[in-house]
Amino acid sequence: MSDAGGGGRLAEGQRGLLAGLLLAMLALGGCTQSDFPVYPANYREYIYVTNHQSGTVTVIDVVNVRLDRDLAVGQNPAAVAASPTRNEVYVVNEGTPWSSGSISVIDAERNAVAATIPLHRQPTSISVSADGKLAYVANSGSNTVSVIDLPARREVAQIAAGTDPVAARISPDGDSLVVGDRAGDAVTVIDARTGRTRAVFDGCPGAGRPVILPDSSKAFVPCTEGHAVMAIALAQEHPAQSDRLEALIDVGRNPANLALKPDGGEVFVSNSLSDSTSELETDADDVIGATLMGAGPVFGLVSRDNSTLYVANDRSQYVSEYSIDDGQRMASVGVGDGPSALAFSAYGHLLFATDSRSGDVAVIRLSSFSLFTLIPAGRDPDAIADKAFRVR
Repeated sequence: MSDAGGGGRLAEGQRGLLAGLLLAMLALGGCTQSDFPVYPANYREYIYVTNHQSGTVTVIDVVNVRLDRDLAVGQNPAAVAASPTRNEVYVVNEGTPWSSGSISVIDAERNAVAATIPLHRQPTSISVSADGKLAYVANSGSNTVSVIDLPARREVAQIAAGTDPVAARISPDGDSLVVGDRAGDAVTVIDARTGRTRAVFDGCPGAGRPVILPDSSKAFVPCTEGHAVMAIALAQEHPAQSDRLEALIDVGRNPANLALKPDGGEVFVSNSLSDSTSELETDADDVIGATLMGAGPVFGLVSRDNSTLYVANDRSQYVSEYSIDDGQRMASVGVGDGPSALAFSAYGHLLFATDSRSGDVAVIRLSSFSLFTLIPAGRDPDAIADKAFRVR
């Protein structure tokens, strides 16, 4: 009896010691409860990073903040998107100039490739519809956009889309498909229901990746080889209007990326060769400010509460933090070499940055805006996506 009781007291002491050590570690690391949420037992969350030169996808376990695995996919994976309705992730593989590309479908519950969908030459981007049923893939080498039935795992249509389409974005309402035609220096607007081209707007050198307002009323496209952003009013039934060019908004040199506030009120432009970020008011199609950000800003991401912009500066080792409410850059945090893309965790407590030259992924703790850890990836990590779900 006394031995059993002594064992119980020892177990309690051990538990107390472990708890004390844990608290000490948290204190030393400056961690708080908001840094690491208490997750439900059946909660899973992963970050998926395409390693363009390795032909792999790095999978990061967000709950435990560690490398889960590297998955072999197709040649030159270039884009990734998570399904909004299924526990799946879609990786676009460019292939080579002499071979067609494909989509690798990843089962997020098993983190294994479940299917491969053939595509055309040099697919470069993917946009998934709000209901998760269709994906739109820009095939830059074929001058087309593929429409993919995701549940059926097959292409159902191929739509002509200018010259060298590098990015296609489906509107939230599913009516409009906006395509940046890089070599054609134009933007093509397609009726997604019929596949017919509604309008082509010229005069956008190196037209890149569009963003579309939450109400599907307007699209903005960076003219990456110039110094402007094209604003396009999209066709609406009520009140009736056709697609029309609203403005070419003058910004900095080489506007590489657009970051849209979740509320749709503003767009932030990463001007890579001007080392600055321009702030656009979406209602007025006007620049309301510009801020020096870092060396080679190429990617921006706005927090879900619309208060903070985070910018990856590719020609440096820094990610910058910008207060939207105060209109000023707040701080920068050192990461790996060549940060090129960003993604939030689902709880919003961590920010993940792909470091294209050092071949790793930086994990940034947002409560203190500090580097938490670096996780190894493959060669040339670039595109990134988060997927959170609960298992049954």
